[in-house]
Formats: sequence, structure tokens, C-alpha cells
Amino acid sequence: MTDAPYLYLLPGAVEHLRAGTLLTAAPGQATRYAYAEAIVALGRRHPDVVVLDADVAKSIGTTAFAAAFPERSFNFGIAEQNMVAAAAGMATTGLIPFVSSYAVFLTMRALDQVRNSVHYPRLNVKFASSHGGITAGPDGPTHQGQEDLNLMRAIAGSTVVAPADPATTQRATWAAAEWPGPVYLSFTRDPVPHLFAPDYPFAIGKAVVIREGSDATIVAIRDMVAQALVAAELLAARGLSVRVIDCHTLKPLDETTLLQAARETGALVTAESNIGYGGLGSAVAELLVEQYPVPMQRIALGDTFTESGPYLDLLEKYGMSAGHIAAAVERVVGRKRA
Repeated sequence: MTDAPYLYLLPGAVEHLRAGTLLTAAPGQATRYAYAEAIVALGRRHPDVVVLDADVAKSIGTTAFAAAFPERSFNFGIAEQNMVAAAAGMATTGLIPFVSSYAVFLTMRALDQVRNSVHYPRLNVKFASSHGGITAGPDGPTHQGQEDLNLMRAIAGSTVVAPADPATTQRATWAAAEWPGPVYLSFTRDPVPHLFAPDYPFAIGKAVVIREGSDATIVAIRDMVAQALVAAELLAARGLSVRVIDCHTLKPLDETTLLQAARETGALVTAESNIGYGGLGSAVAELLVEQYPVPMQRIALGDTFTESGPYLDLLEKYGMSAGHIAAAVERVVGRKRA
């Protein structure tokens, strides 16, 4: 532990948090582009890695992999079902396919093949999914993958990872290649701040405490980790000490870290930019109600489709911004004290 409440954050990220500018002025990168860089580096080290695209390679950035390894890059056009089925076949030969597309297409157009061709036989296919949650704000509801984590969590034997920043996206991509069986990686369309230092202890299935606190805990995933950190700063100014956990792996859920937070802080808020049915909030609620009930509230998209608009504006409009997270923490702390 350190004397400061933050763990594993870059000094610049902490400075922006203190100044209130993390979401508006801090340097960042869309995690889809961090994945595109990571997969090229992985390809240099691992000759069995291949990349499959469905006509969005330019958008995601995997054209760089195609340029470096043309014989290991395959573009299927707008044919996601064929792409996933082909990836399953490649995996049976010992290759490690990374299937790259948008969240809405991988988890809906190709869900039959994702479930039956990959997960049922436990084949070693990795799904690299851009535009997760509502991070595809300007592209509108047809391209906002607001159900991707929820759908993938429901499949038997799935592993679901949604990193919060570019550095952990790189680590998640490399870890997925070593993880046996299917892995779903969820990335952002819009930039997220650079948050984590090189000593961040990334491991699939291991949530990480990134801010110390004793009054309540915010458990966040993907793009919402930055919002959670801002919320914790807002609450610190109001006299509340709030722990923040980067729960980058939705499945398998790190029950040990979450239960420890429930015991030590006594109140939890979850934060995700997916629809609120079956995602992070549901997973944490299921855990707590069965093993250690404490006051809890979920921040997530309600029973609606959003609209086209700037990502941060959509978070505000639909009740998922840092201010809404902070208000939810105050409510659960009030319930705890009552």
C-alpha cells in the first residue's frame, strides 16, 4: 500500500483527477486502437496468431496486422457468421484466431456460431470486440453494443474481459492469447484516459483495487472506471472515503476481492455503460445476496435504447456519469448508516 489513496495510477492521471480534468483534458486513446497495436506485437512473438475481420479492419485498426502479416490476416466482408465459423475451424488446427468486429455484430449477428461453434466445443477462439457499451455514442443505437457483456456472460464456459484503458487493453490482449478456450474482449470506440502505470497487476479473473477507501466501494468495468475515479474524488470533497475496484473481468468474477470490499466498506455501487440486465451489476448483486448482503445500487443503462450523440453527453442524460455514481454512493452509505 502507499500513503496516497490511489494504486497503480499514472502520476499524470492522478494530477488530472485532483484538477477535475481527467475526462476532459487527460491524454487518452480508444482501446480499439490499443488492441490493434497489441495484436501486431503479439503476432511478432506468436506465429500461431491470426486475425479475422468483417469489413471493419480500418475502423478497428487491424489493417496494421494485415500489413505486417498478410498471410495471417483474413477479411470475410460483411459475413460475421462465416467469420466465426471459420475461426472455429482454424482453432482446431492449432491456430489462435482473434476475431475482430463491432460488439453488436459479434454478439448478435454471429451469436449462434459464437455459442455453438466456439463455446460448446471449447475452441481456442478470441473475440476482439470494438464499440462496446454505449461508447459508440455518435454512431447511434444500431452500433452501440449495450448488450455485449450481458450476452457473453450468459454463455456457458465464457470468459469476458473489458479493460479500462490502453495499457490494460494491451495486457488483456496478450493474456487472452495464453488463456485456454474462448475469450471475449470488449473495447471502446471513443478515447478513454491513460490510467495505469506499468506495475498494474493485470490478470484475467483478478479485479484490482485502484483507490483505497472505507465508507463504500465503487465496482466499475471498461470505460466506467474513469467515471468511478472521478466520482470518488467528488465524494472525497464531501468527506466520504470511497474504494474503487477495476473489475475488468466480468467472468470469471473475482468473488474474493468483491466480498472483501463488501465486508470492509459495507456498501457497494456498480458502474457499467451496458444495459443493466445480466451485466456487472447483476453479477455482483447475485454474489452479495447469496454470500454477504450489504446496501448496493447499480449504475447502468435502463430499459431503453439510447440515441446518437457525444458519449459523455449520453452518460449524463441516461444517468451513468460520475455525478450519478457519486449520488448513488451517498444513497447506499445513507442506507448503511441507517
